[in-house]
Amino acid sequence: MPLYFQQEVSPNTRMAVWKIEEEESFFLKDMDIPIPVAHPVKRLQHLAGRYLLPFLFPDFKVAQIAIADSRKPFLLSHAYHFSISHSDNYAAAIVSSKMHVGIDVETITERVLKVQHKFLREDELIPLVNLSKQELINQLTVLWSAKEAMYKWWGKGEVDFKAHLQTAYFQQQQEGIINAVFSKQAIQYPLELNYKLADGLSIVWLESEFN
Repeated sequence: MPLYFQQEVSPNTRMAVWKIEEEESFFLKDMDIPIPVAHPVKRLQHLAGRYLLPFLFPDFKVAQIAIADSRKPFLLSHAYHFSISHSDNYAAAIVSSKMHVGIDVETITERVLKVQHKFLREDELIPLVNLSKQELINQLTVLWSAKEAMYKWWGKGEVDFKAHLQTAYFQQQQEGIINAVFSKQAIQYPLELNYKLADGLSIVWLESEFN
């Protein structure tokens, strides 16, 4: 069983990352759900992400997942909040019975250097100028993951990654905390995100209730 990483975030929230090494049949034997994805790699990612949901909470009803107008998946019963992410042959999920949640997993590559100005403000970029190239790539990927996780936590769409999501500088380690703020019009939420760097992956997740 290629469970890559698992953590109990809090008494009501659990997350996990799965390394996809199985055929479709492995996931389908436990899930009778439609698969609205044609590409074989994306189908496996889709299945692995949903497989993790009842893995984390056995009474999670995958068949009750619907898609909101914002494209965020949700449970019709509203029994759980959840978020799913995938990158290459990894899938990640976080599920909570109480809190709104977000998660993102990303493969670390140099591509992030080309898009850094599209998702980071100047005041977020300035503290990164003295990092080595690999440290910069790692840091940028974690910050992208953080903003993706915040976007999924919000779940209502219409978010500008530069204007509405602000991250504080953090001292890069294998795992740690990122402080951030979601700010949109009169809405402002201080957030604390967890991150993990390992095996060429960036994993970021958070749980927080709306006020």
